[in-house]
Amino acid sequence: MLPALMRLAARLPLAVLHAIGVALGWLIYAASPTYRRHLRDNLLQAGYGDARTRRAAVAEAGKMLAELPAIWFRPHAEVMALVRSVEGDTDVLDQQDAARVFLAPHLGCFEVTSLYAATRTPITVLYRAPKLAWLDPLMRAGRERGGVRLATADRAGLRELLAGLKRGAAAGFLPDQVPGIGEGEWVEFFGRPAYTMTLAARLAARPDITTCLAFARRLPRGAGYALVFRRLPASREGESEARRVNRALEVLIRECPAQYLWAYNRYKVPRGAPPPGSAA
Repeated sequence: MLPALMRLAARLPLAVLHAIGVALGWLIYAASPTYRRHLRDNLLQAGYGDARTRRAAVAEAGKMLAELPAIWFRPHAEVMALVRSVEGDTDVLDQQDAARVFLAPHLGCFEVTSLYAATRTPITVLYRAPKLAWLDPLMRAGRERGGVRLATADRAGLRELLAGLKRGAAAGFLPDQVPGIGEGEWVEFFGRPAYTMTLAARLAARPDITTCLAFARRLPRGAGYALVFRRLPASREGESEARRVNRALEVLIRECPAQYLWAYNRYKVPRGAPPPGSAA
């Protein structure tokens, strides 16, 4: 039933879906104390204590959910037509002679970034299967098209991603997703230790790989998306590679703070990975 409704929703104009998303965002915010707490606390941690940014973040989180039917179920050409501009370090897209990694955090419509990148280069994207089993085939069908190949976020998927890089395909994943035990380290993120994946850091440290941050900024009134690409900045003296990635993410998020998914439990403490200074 729900898949059928999503397919019907895909036919609605993006402006209508975003309007529905605003209502959905506030409904979730009102109904879930945990969601509300994470959103408020994470905004404050990053220095956004004003009500205006908080209200915008609630609305944008709802838009992220409501726009999924359009991104997953519309024909690929129609989805690409929603990309109104591409800005920043766009030359990375055409560097066919270099291995490239695209890091797309929970910012804006990150679903669009890999689909667009795949119009310029084949790309392998790491993903985690959703907890709702019925959603997995829909997610795969919506994401795995137009040159995008999905690989599960495990050892087998990592081998597939690395093999793709060797073949000349690009790689993409969410760098701000809390990793599993043994796959991360505690690194500052907006002034607070966050368990951070080391995969992005390891790849960024390799001189044969060009690493780029990417996000799709939602335009007002459902007009579409503006894609932004930013090369990963150089490391600072004494800075770890993982901190380098997190610092770059902070800068990127501050370009469009309202569209970051602040309710995501970024500071979660995985069992078996106590943060620095805590009792073992």
